[in-house]
Amino acid sequence: MKLLLHGFDSVYCAYFLKPTGRNPLDFGKLAEQQESIRQSKRKNSLPITLGNADFLLTPYGTKSGYPFVIMNGDFNIQLGEYNKPNFYVQFYSQALWRESGYLLHEKFLDWAASVGLTPYRPESLSRVDYCFDYDLPEIDFDEDCFKSLSVKDSKHRGNRKDQTFTFGNGGDIMLRVYDKVAEIKQKSDKVWFYTLWGQDADVWRIEYQVRKEVLKDFSIATFDDLKAQIGDLLRYLATDHTSLRQPNGDSNSSRWPLHPLWIDLLERIGELNHLGVSRIHGQNSVLEERMVRMTIAIYGYLKKVAAVHCVQTDKPLIDVNEALGVIDSRIQELHVPLAWQADVEKRIKEIRLGQW
Repeated sequence: MKLLLHGFDSVYCAYFLKPTGRNPLDFGKLAEQQESIRQSKRKNSLPITLGNADFLLTPYGTKSGYPFVIMNGDFNIQLGEYNKPNFYVQFYSQALWRESGYLLHEKFLDWAASVGLTPYRPESLSRVDYCFDYDLPEIDFDEDCFKSLSVKDSKHRGNRKDQTFTFGNGGDIMLRVYDKVAEIKQKSDKVWFYTLWGQDADVWRIEYQVRKEVLKDFSIATFDDLKAQIGDLLRYLATDHTSLRQPNGDSNSSRWPLHPLWIDLLERIGELNHLGVSRIHGQNSVLEERMVRMTIAIYGYLKKVAAVHCVQTDKPLIDVNEALGVIDSRIQELHVPLAWQADVEKRIKEIRLGQW
């Protein structure tokens, strides 16, 4: 058992911004750009530059009532001139591991200043996810080893093995203890964690998701509050709210001793201000994984090209180089240099803006 990393994996925050009087953000122009996307019937977002940063502008707003959504590799920003709060920001996971939540908060405020906006009241955190990732080659606990205040709990299995234990799903506090490697393979595709961990197997995550009402109970509203109180919040979550115990034969499970994993977790929480921040730039890892998948897909299609060509021409089996020649000749018939340049440049910009 070994702690591999710890840190924020998701942060959601509301901001209350007002114009400073110097070239404030032009919401009218933003509406025109959004309408141009809809009129062109394009499905993809539009790359735009606002202040000191580049973003992708989506064709539509949100169901919660924000008319605009812009995003890049750091943020998903919902915004509206007349909404209150007028900015609601999700800090992306890969950005949090790269720069930490506190630095991203400052980065967002710097961007706001670059478009002529300044806070007229402090920010308000609405959700914080904090996690601890452990190297756990063997799992010697099940759902009955957890003692929790949560009314709702569940277990998910995969390949006949326990993969996820969830407590408090849908509430203000949710704890998930789960096989992070399995989750990456089945769902999130965040292969850049392998680089951060230095391994690609036997990693289990202890993840707390805490919403606004509980944050308020611990006097956490701003990032300064979060920095000061995160240790106390996590200590409560790992002791009073939910703990992992080790059965010892006692009929009263509340007297079972803490599991060694939980003992280590509490020690790490106690050292939180001294653990440092784990950081990674995950783009290269993600793009390499995508390149491998595209190569596998293209190779599969190339076999189909070879088979169809052989049937069409009544020729014997052709090798991979001949198949490449067949498809190359057809691609050249479709190729339009100007369209190629524009589309590739567009995709490059999307990747650099975080659409990996």
